[in-house]
Amino acid sequence: MTTLTRDTSQRRLQISELVRQQGSVQVAPLAARFGVSVQTVRKDLRYLAERGVMARAYGGAIDSSVVGGPAAEPAYEAKRTAHLDEKRRIGKLAAGLVHAGDTVAIDSGTTAACLAEAMPNIEVTVVTNDFGVLTALTPKSNINIVMLGGELRRKNMAFYGGLTVDALAALHVDVVFLGVDGFDLERGITTHHEPEAMLNRKMVEAARRIVAITDSSKFGKVCLHRIIPISGLDVLITDTGAPDDVREASRQLGIELLLA
Repeated sequence: MTTLTRDTSQRRLQISELVRQQGSVQVAPLAARFGVSVQTVRKDLRYLAERGVMARAYGGAIDSSVVGGPAAEPAYEAKRTAHLDEKRRIGKLAAGLVHAGDTVAIDSGTTAACLAEAMPNIEVTVVTNDFGVLTALTPKSNINIVMLGGELRRKNMAFYGGLTVDALAALHVDVVFLGVDGFDLERGITTHHEPEAMLNRKMVEAARRIVAITDSSKFGKVCLHRIIPISGLDVLITDTGAPDDVREASRQLGIELLLA
């Protein structure tokens, strides 16, 4: 085996390991890391994608296991404890966007629950379908809670179904906070569960302002069901691990980017 071939094999092995550990990789940082051209990295990613190691995505690649449906969804307890510090910082920053007199919709998810925990006990109305959000808000007596009914999905402790969607039909909210399962610049904001995507789209229709709340581990991940394109966002709240391409896309699309 020549030195060049050996170097290529080692680099591709290391890229595979990075994808497995991080969930996604970007072309430019890989080129800098290994001291090769972006064209070389793209060849590496194409080679690995053809062998099923990963799936190509805008500006890089993602772990092939995250592309798909409900089978790729982590257990609720795992989601609840993963990246908790980042989620709490994001929740606190998002809570600062809520003002007395507002009506807000809060999507399901562990970051949404952190937002609910951080919300001040002021006179606002919160519309939600999430059990964790309800639990966090119940002690805050000045917050009016509108719980969307439906069928409880224990996989993520939230309510879904026709009743849930119908309950939103007559509502208008100032802002909706969307949790994120997948955030990809080309494929948009996605989720594992089709009824969740339907409900989220209804929340977006009812809102004047759309805010995505997500830790940076979700960037580059793609789930089966699309909610909205990235261009549909007004604000993106995430942590300082946000990759450069997400920052640049936010700037180009006029999305307000807030880093916790």
